[in-house]
Amino acid sequence: MSGEDHDGQTGLSLALKQRAHQEGFDPVGIARLPGSERLQLRTAALQRWLERGFGADMTWMATERRRNPALLLEGTTSLLAVGLNYHVADQQKPGSLKIARYGWGRDYHRVIDQRLRRIGRWLSEQRPDCRWRACVDSAPLLDKAWAEEAGLGWIGKHSNVINSQRGSWMLIGHLLTTEPLVADAPARSLCGRCSACIDACPTTAIREPFVVDSNRCLAYHTIENRESQLPEAIRSALGPWIAGCDICQDVCPWNHRNLPVSEEPELQPKAWMLDLKRDDLLQWDDATWDERLRGSALRRIKPWMWRRNATAAEPDQAPTL
Repeated sequence: MSGEDHDGQTGLSLALKQRAHQEGFDPVGIARLPGSERLQLRTAALQRWLERGFGADMTWMATERRRNPALLLEGTTSLLAVGLNYHVADQQKPGSLKIARYGWGRDYHRVIDQRLRRIGRWLSEQRPDCRWRACVDSAPLLDKAWAEEAGLGWIGKHSNVINSQRGSWMLIGHLLTTEPLVADAPARSLCGRCSACIDACPTTAIREPFVVDSNRCLAYHTIENRESQLPEAIRSALGPWIAGCDICQDVCPWNHRNLPVSEEPELQPKAWMLDLKRDDLLQWDDATWDERLRGSALRRIKPWMWRRNATAAEPDQAPTL
């Protein structure tokens, strides 16, 4: 690439990131394929995770396309990685059954995808010959590793991406493109010797730093497990969690800082999510489920699964005077 061409791509890369900021994404970054040596190590770690059976029955994690973004979009040379802050001011009330924060607002797949597509159309206006594809975590992409590669943050020992200014309350998405963009530096891990997430997990699902065993994970069982009953080891450790689990993020020191609060209307929780009682949930019929969860990522949890999870859960005791 000539100096003039490089300057042009540098300007385009900066403008693309600015366009992403205009859509409410922060942080944003760019990575180039095939990625650094660490990205290759992350890819090898995925294979070891699968071989150890830690993916449970999530067979879609094994697709070859997850290892090579070029299989998702032929000719891919670069990707834009974006983060969307979902740390909101509201808190669930004491004594409520708990829902993981990622599910409080509108389905993040739709929110991020729509914004990425607007960015993609902007890119097409700048470079009519380029091609692009928007990817959220439903696409077979090693998304956290590529977010780390693009400098959004590092993968913590709980396997979530952590940004030094925003903690781990960050939804991520990617825009693959055939346009050769200028890459940002990969993020550097700052977990150090901290083991707070490992120590706090009630089922020891974090088998070792950066390795989560889905077979032991409360989030996996409340969202993905299609059996009529949860395993006894999960039921006994479930506590108030009925849809996902935030324990490993709640204890992370990077989330105990003065983090920016999102005021995005699409990410704010519905009132019922903040004060959910078991007796109310057990009375849900399919129509109630449909009305409560319309446009929500939590529709993945079917009505009978909500009732199953609520039956097993034990709400935290509300404080008494």
